[in-house]
Amino acid sequence: MHRDTSANGVRLHLAEAGEGPLVLLLHGFPQYWWTWRAQLPALADAGFRAVAPDLRGYGASDKPPRGYDLPTAASDAAALVRALGERDAVVVGHDWGALVAWTMAALHPRSVRRLVVVSMAHPRLLRAGLADRAQRRALRHVLGFQVPRWPEHRLTRADDDPVAEYLRRWAGPAWTQTADFAEAVRRYRSAARIPQAAYGSMEYFRWAGRSQLRPDGLRYARRMASPVTAPTLQLHGTADPLVLPRTARGSGRYVAGAYAWRELPGTGHFPPEETPAEVNDAITTWAK
Repeated sequence: MHRDTSANGVRLHLAEAGEGPLVLLLHGFPQYWWTWRAQLPALADAGFRAVAPDLRGYGASDKPPRGYDLPTAASDAAALVRALGERDAVVVGHDWGALVAWTMAALHPRSVRRLVVVSMAHPRLLRAGLADRAQRRALRHVLGFQVPRWPEHRLTRADDDPVAEYLRRWAGPAWTQTADFAEAVRRYRSAARIPQAAYGSMEYFRWAGRSQLRPDGLRYARRMASPVTAPTLQLHGTADPLVLPRTARGSGRYVAGAYAWRELPGTGHFPPEETPAEVNDAITTWAK
């Protein structure tokens, strides 16, 4: 089922399946709710209410001119839990959605019953990881995204295909040879060309880059030092070339509750799509 709902002053589009305890699925870049196509039915079959929204600025959700910082995105997600009639949720985030999930667990702890983080370090570790030359090189695209307008122009041009380039560069090799990968490229390319969607996705990166030495960014970093109390599971592909496993591995130091780290052999940056059966099993087991 698809519908729209209002949360934190914006309209969010969401896909929903099943009944039971709420599991909130937060996507990353360059994606939208469809990232979770394998998880929605699996969670529904396991007795959960699975909800996958398009984040602010993505897909069919609102694309306002501002609000693309992680505290606001986390407030969107916490407000969505309330809008869905629930007090809390099992929150699952991938890539940028995982940064939102980490932030939500730290700043809105009552909204997060359990946490699953896929392919992302804790925000403070990701920042510290920039001292690692290999990690800095893996995130070099973020520097290019700071330029006004040009990244949006590239994402929406008919004669360029950066979405396919990013997916192919960051995925594990097995998935890139499949028909499912070709369909993902087609869908994510189309989603990037929705009016203002490219702007919204780039603004998240711009906030992350430009806020590092600004008061709002420093305040965010201080707030994220507070340990997460929700039981937390981290899933990470051993072949992730974007967020290196060694960058993410120490994130448990920011978790005061139960914590587990699980590596997915041979998997790149997109486990929900590359190894859906393993991810489904991990989420359903952790969510119970």
